[in-house]
Amino acid sequence: MGRELKRMGAPFSQPLWSAQALIEAPQCVTQAHQAFINAGAEIITVNSYACVPFHLGETLYQAQGAALAEQAAVIAKKVAQNAKQTVLVAGSLPPAFGSYRADFFQSDRAFTILNTLYKAQDEYVDVWIGETISNIEEARVMARVLKNSNKPCYYAFTLNDEVSEQATLRSGELVSDAILALLEHNIAGIFFNCSIPEVIEQALRDTNTVLKQQNKHLDLGAFANGFTPIASDYKANEGSQGYRDLSPAEYVAFAKQWHSLGATIIGGCCGIGPEFIAALVKWKSDIEAL
Repeated sequence: MGRELKRMGAPFSQPLWSAQALIEAPQCVTQAHQAFINAGAEIITVNSYACVPFHLGETLYQAQGAALAEQAAVIAKKVAQNAKQTVLVAGSLPPAFGSYRADFFQSDRAFTILNTLYKAQDEYVDVWIGETISNIEEARVMARVLKNSNKPCYYAFTLNDEVSEQATLRSGELVSDAILALLEHNIAGIFFNCSIPEVIEQALRDTNTVLKQQNKHLDLGAFANGFTPIASDYKANEGSQGYRDLSPAEYVAFAKQWHSLGATIIGGCCGIGPEFIAALVKWKSDIEAL
């Protein structure tokens, strides 16, 4: 959503990020959602990712954070209801202290922030995504927020951007340990997001191993980014991560790997625009035609 708003020419700057359009030009948020739906998207995510103090600042968050998150949910719901195809709205529980930085995480404060966002969006969403989760404790806090939800709850982890024999979160913790930690909670599925496409294959393999050992079944999914690898000391409010040269056809090739490993919910994160979704939709249609 953020990079699509920027590409469209919507109001967009640090530190407000995708919240700036929500504040100054909400019609651009509608247009961005519509662009993905026109490409064939079946799930859109509420533009609440930046409705946290990290992006809004404490004063604006206290004054308008909940209202902005609710506004974002209302916008998404209206666009989905007007779509030609069935479109689900996913409520977003984002990182409370900035993307990728597990070292900044504070459990109690995060619960308060995320619970506020949960209450603001819940009336308007069909499913929930705790997204860009960098460490196991963050996942547990999101699970506490979603404990009593009667809607499908998904958890999307962001991975270290380095291919290895065991997939790890940004915190350095093993993906396998993260999956084990969530199995006792209200969980419909596991996703991997906002990581380079190359690292998601191993994460899915590790997840499948754990689920098989525990005799569990969960939905699996992936929505990678189009960034260059992210450094461990990334400073989210001090600049934009650079893009890599990644085509829709190349992205679909990665998606085919993920699908072969059980991923059934596949989309895109930062830099993966509507043209990528259109390519995924065509591939899906080709499969269904066989």
